Amino acid sequence: MSVKKPLEGVRVIEMSTFIAVPATARFFAEFGAEVIKIEPKGGDAVRFNGVSEGRLGSPYENTTFDLENAHKKGIILNLKAEEGREVLFKLLETADVFLTNWRPQALAKLGLTYEQLKDKFPKLVYGSLTGYGEVGPDQDLPGYDFTAFWARSGMLGTMYQKDSEPNNLIPGIGDHTAGMNLAAGCMVALHKARETGVGDKVLVNLLHSAIFAQAISIQAAQYKGMGKQYPISRKEAENPFNNTYKSADGKYIQISMPPFDLFYPKFMPLIGREDLVGNERYLMSSIIKNNLNSEFIAIVEEAFAKKTAAEWAQILTAADVPFAVCAVWEEVLEDEQAWAINAFESVDYPTGKRAMIRQPIELTESDKRPYGKAPMLGEHTEEILKELGYDTATMAAWHEAGIYNTFEDVKHKVGNLDAVAELKELLSNK
Repeated sequence: MSVKKPLEGVRVIEMSTFIAVPATARFFAEFGAEVIKIEPKGGDAVRFNGVSEGRLGSPYENTTFDLENAHKKGIILNLKAEEGREVLFKLLETADVFLTNWRPQALAKLGLTYEQLKDKFPKLVYGSLTGYGEVGPDQDLPGYDFTAFWARSGMLGTMYQKDSEPNNLIPGIGDHTAGMNLAAGCMVALHKARETGVGDKVLVNLLHSAIFAQAISIQAAQYKGMGKQYPISRKEAENPFNNTYKSADGKYIQISMPPFDLFYPKFMPLIGREDLVGNERYLMSSIIKNNLNSEFIAIVEEAFAKKTAAEWAQILTAADVPFAVCAVWEEVLEDEQAWAINAFESVDYPTGKRAMIRQPIELTESDKRPYGKAPMLGEHTEEILKELGYDTATMAAWHEAGIYNTFEDVKHKVGNLDAVAELKELLSNK
């Protein structure tokens, strides 16, 4: 017997682009909410980022867009037109949650700020995600995860090897972090609205999300002179047991034993250095006091270089030492544990099956929703307008005037399914 989805009956209106807020809306859709995604005629830019992300650019096999937008309905509206805004307001009359990442000044021009809406829709939960927040000297700056989350927060400027260069970034890490923060906040506000009849505005931004993610280290940085100032070299790690070491076959292994002195007598025999057990020179207090980090790390490095990663994995697992081999993405796709915990689902696409990544939350008493595809651009426009009560004549007039568009109107922008045959051939030749 099918179990009712936890968020069935909740309606979410999403007016956003890129990754963070769409990921929030996807969270609601995953658990049964009806999510309606509003796009301009040109569509969400993520629909067209395929080639730059090392994947296909076809709308019929858009893994990134499906990741952020599965289970939603899609509508194209011209919100610059009064009639387009009328449709949006009708949607908000029936909505529980409104999600946006538009900047405040753009929302104000259309009458869509929280202050402009809260009296009309008192129960509405209003979720806003920006780069830098809605107050302060930089509130109007454009914010992306590479800039607001990684660079401005101190993460990119500290978390790389000393005398090297900042890390190569990949899209979505900051967006997904902030997006899930927004989902959590909206669920709190939704509970409040259900209990009191009064909605609320939920504010999340990329900068604060990144600062919170690094909170332990940023707070510790206030104690100047007590620890190493980042960026540091792994050869100078504060705790040599929280470090990476290279195996004989060139793979890095991350070990993690924060209580150094507790693990020391257990770990040293594993690397063939029983002779150092009981040597007070290598107590944590002595290593720090006498600046012996590099000396001790060199001892561990020499030992790890004598065995392969597979050999170390067997030794460390048997000894119950916390570790992980530093995997690359291709290896993660084959990770049995990741599949066992439902991190992935195999999904059919025109060029074959693809491992799609699920959101990292499961409810044991609810049916897992099968992985769905995102809507094509404007796919559900007329369906939604009919549900709102617009008649055929009005819709025809509005369509002619460009108040709304359907997928057929924009299909030329994304191509047709026939192009997939060419994609199959391209992939088979690689």
